[in-house]
Amino acid sequence: MKLIYPIALTKIKGIGPRTARNILEHNDNLEDFFSYSKKDLMRVPGLRESSANAIIHKTYMAECEKELAFIDKHRIQALWLEDQHYPTRLKHCDDAPLMLYYKGTQKLNTAKVISIVGTRHATHYGQKICEDFLGEMSKSEEILIVSGLAYGIDALAHRNAIKNDIPTIAVLGHGLDRIYPASHRDLASRMLERGGLLTEFPSNTLPERSNFPMRNRIIAGMADVTIVVEAAIKGGALITAEIANSYNRDVCAFPGSIYEKSTEGTNYLIKTNRAHMIRNVQDLEYLMNWNISKTADLGQQMTIPLMLNDDQNLLLNLIAKYGQLEIDQMLALIKWPQSKLALILLELEMQSLVHALPGKVYRSIGHAAS
Repeated sequence: MKLIYPIALTKIKGIGPRTARNILEHNDNLEDFFSYSKKDLMRVPGLRESSANAIIHKTYMAECEKELAFIDKHRIQALWLEDQHYPTRLKHCDDAPLMLYYKGTQKLNTAKVISIVGTRHATHYGQKICEDFLGEMSKSEEILIVSGLAYGIDALAHRNAIKNDIPTIAVLGHGLDRIYPASHRDLASRMLERGGLLTEFPSNTLPERSNFPMRNRIIAGMADVTIVVEAAIKGGALITAEIANSYNRDVCAFPGSIYEKSTEGTNYLIKTNRAHMIRNVQDLEYLMNWNISKTADLGQQMTIPLMLNDDQNLLLNLIAKYGQLEIDQMLALIKWPQSKLALILLELEMQSLVHALPGKVYRSIGHAAS
């Protein structure tokens, strides 16, 4: 299929990510869709009449041709939703962008993707966390660090990833024809050697305020876990955490002093069970059932057989089958009283067999029931 057609969908006012998905689901050939009559177009769920008129008149095609020329000139990868290189985790989000524009060398679908966000006004505390945390990952493999290239924690995450030879991607709130803030041009250039720059916005898109919440959903959606290092009670970092929770992705936060404004946000996330508290890479490994630091002596590790009763086995196997389940889903599937379910869940959680996520969701963390 010609790339111009998915690009064209993004140029038509009134067609957002969800409407674009409806179009793709109802049309095997997107090129054919652009030759539909108005009557056929109006049958597409969510498509407005104004959008149908724009498709028929094709006033957007000249702009699409310019975008294709820009992509070709600057060797940009244009990834649309059904492209094999499109971020797989993000593709599973209902509001995933139809198109992404990417310049870089790093694959977007590594085994472990970690988003790191936080305040633009990082204190020495936040700086030290970024330095130590990413330093602990220096010998890791198959990890990608994602952030937003903003001042503060974002830039610190990128810089420390580069320092420790960890691939890092910046998600931008504008087109790839500029860098914002301009003072991060050198950082962005270095990232192209060991990572890249990613955006849903075409060229000539300015870094307008409304773009950044949209940018944040990509940061949250393309990662396994979003980590908030340091954040006040209001700001983009907490928005990103909320979006990650809405996607049923893990969220972690570093605790801070109760006397500091700069950590009110992270403490709030932990207090309200919107984020798991972590202090280091080992805590993240435990939460995600990952092996990042590789500090354990594998020759000395022992596998201890799990002694579970029938009810524990039944529930553990059920959660493992689905990967993660909400409490209401468990009750519907297993037909237990809620009090009994709560007790068995607690027993499994105490044995580190399941993990509680925000929103009364429980996830299996990789142990097999006997």
